[in-house]
Amino acid sequence: MVVRSVGARAAVFALLLAPACDGGAASASASDFPAASAGAQGRGRPDPAPQAIAAQRRSAITEAVVRVAPSVVTVQTEAVRQVTTFDLFFGAQNRPQTSSGIGSGFVFRADGVILTNAHVIAGASKVVVATRDGQTYTAKVLGSDELNDLAVLQIPARNLPVAALGTSRDLVIGEWAIAIGNPFGFVLDNTEPSVTAGVISATGRNLTARSEGGGVYVDMIQTDASINPGNSGGPLVNALGEVIGVNSSIYSPTGSSVGLGFAIPIDRARRVADDLIAHGKARQPWIGVRLGEAPAAGTERTGTPRRGAVVSQVTPESPAASVGIRVGDVIVRSRERTLRNAYDWEAEQLELRVGERVPLTIRRGTRELDVTVTVADRPEVTAERVSVLRDIELVDVTAAIRAEHSIRNSGGALIVTVAARVSETLGVQAGDVIVQVMNTPIRDARHAKQVLEAYSGRGRLRMFVERGGQIFSTDFQIR
Repeated sequence: MVVRSVGARAAVFALLLAPACDGGAASASASDFPAASAGAQGRGRPDPAPQAIAAQRRSAITEAVVRVAPSVVTVQTEAVRQVTTFDLFFGAQNRPQTSSGIGSGFVFRADGVILTNAHVIAGASKVVVATRDGQTYTAKVLGSDELNDLAVLQIPARNLPVAALGTSRDLVIGEWAIAIGNPFGFVLDNTEPSVTAGVISATGRNLTARSEGGGVYVDMIQTDASINPGNSGGPLVNALGEVIGVNSSIYSPTGSSVGLGFAIPIDRARRVADDLIAHGKARQPWIGVRLGEAPAAGTERTGTPRRGAVVSQVTPESPAASVGIRVGDVIVRSRERTLRNAYDWEAEQLELRVGERVPLTIRRGTRELDVTVTVADRPEVTAERVSVLRDIELVDVTAAIRAEHSIRNSGGALIVTVAARVSETLGVQAGDVIVQVMNTPIRDARHAKQVLEAYSGRGRLRMFVERGGQIFSTDFQIR
């Protein structure tokens, strides 16, 4: 099974509504039908009037599409890279090679601001956007955040139709979900978006790289509405015609849709987009804690299963430290979100805004305490600068190693030695498995080296590590 993003290069809602018919029911009175022919009357089956049939063709889904589709755009990218070829007479030569990609997006602001996925425009030297009416524009990248897989573009156009944004915090399992995008748009020479419909299959999905090629995806919306190659960056829409997610990836044994599609919640996407527009990068909400899992087998005296995220480290002089959070405390609630595990905290962090005052419920022993912490920007001093490749030794995760260490991830790179300074700073240790760096799943030790080198000098990065069957993340910079 493979988790894939669905750009063509690699690649939510209110109540369930009945068809939108006058009076609510799909029945018709005698006045809805013309006089029947003698033959029809003899058979007792009157011919239905065309207008009665036409009314039944309209539904909540069709009305939602009418509302959102004008704001959906096609994103085409062009990337140029140097490749080495060997010629019998001239030897090795470097030549440019151009590749193209396809994705989708939607109008976020009427002044030409477009929201799409980061992986759609990653590595692109040129980005072209086509609106529904066939107009094409060269787009400027205002900002991209690989960690959240979101990017913001701007085109020189005004008074564009803007997609209505809903919320992803009150989704109902089983309600209508509509995926709109333009798979293979330029390839098919058609800028009219296509539509697939299904339901919200689940919310809060955490995919933790158990299979080949899989990545770590936190708090995603799952839908069975088909998300096909080129749909990446398009909107997931509810029956009210509101965007509740950004289509991003699929989970599939074949590489094509099998009814397991995933979208980034719109509340998170809105926060990241606002940051990218204002600052050119996504701010990183931070309170200064590192979390692990609550003991699964433990129970309170009342018999209630232990839930929450255990604080394993508190940074001195951080927002968490200033309100008295301690190592060993268990965060069980943040705002209205109940935290079942550390993944839920990861998801919560992605939606917090710098400067926001956030109420937390902490379990300490048998007591529960309420504290309010002010979210800060992640300070540069906490993004530790380490020479990873000199201080960490990695090996491939072979079948024997996987069995010996009970490793769940099928790929990754096993840490066999790590300098004490790095181990203390990053919280990693020998026996941990590096499974993902930013949004790149790690195949083996050589791949981990290549990816880490590629991020050298590019600022803060996030690495996901497996230990004891659980995934945690750590942030740092490479000199």
